[in-house]
Amino acid sequence: MKPVGSKFEYESERNNDLMSVYHNLICGCEEIKLCELMERVVNSPSRRFWVSEERSAIVVSAMMKGDCLEGMSETKREMFTEIYRRVMDMKGSRSKMSLSEIIFDVIRQPAPKFYLTPGSAKVIIHKIKRKWYEERKRKLRHLF
Repeated sequence: MKPVGSKFEYESERNNDLMSVYHNLICGCEEIKLCELMERVVNSPSRRFWVSEERSAIVVSAMMKGDCLEGMSETKREMFTEIYRRVMDMKGSRSKMSLSEIIFDVIRQPAPKFYLTPGSAKVIIHKIKRKWYEERKRKLRHLF
């Protein structure tokens, strides 16, 4: 389990990717149903797996030793299972690469989805939008 309070180093890149998908989906909606929209957002392809190299190496190594990832959320377990599958596929074909090099390559490949729950995506998008509006408000105050 990752340490409580640890900071996600790719947060802003992930947020940009998430917001891009969100905006693209909203533009294509005639009627917006937030629950359905968030479901579509999280199940949309992502530019990469939004996890650090260090965390991936820890989890993949544990999986190689037989850890079944108990105590991990279903979405994270699904993500690490996909990463593990890709690592094992590459490991056979790229025997000259170290495990960390393979993991580095795998997590930068496009991911089939964001591996977030719709509720998590809703919270993240709300925080991003609130921050954007607060910055706009602050900039407008400086004008007057």
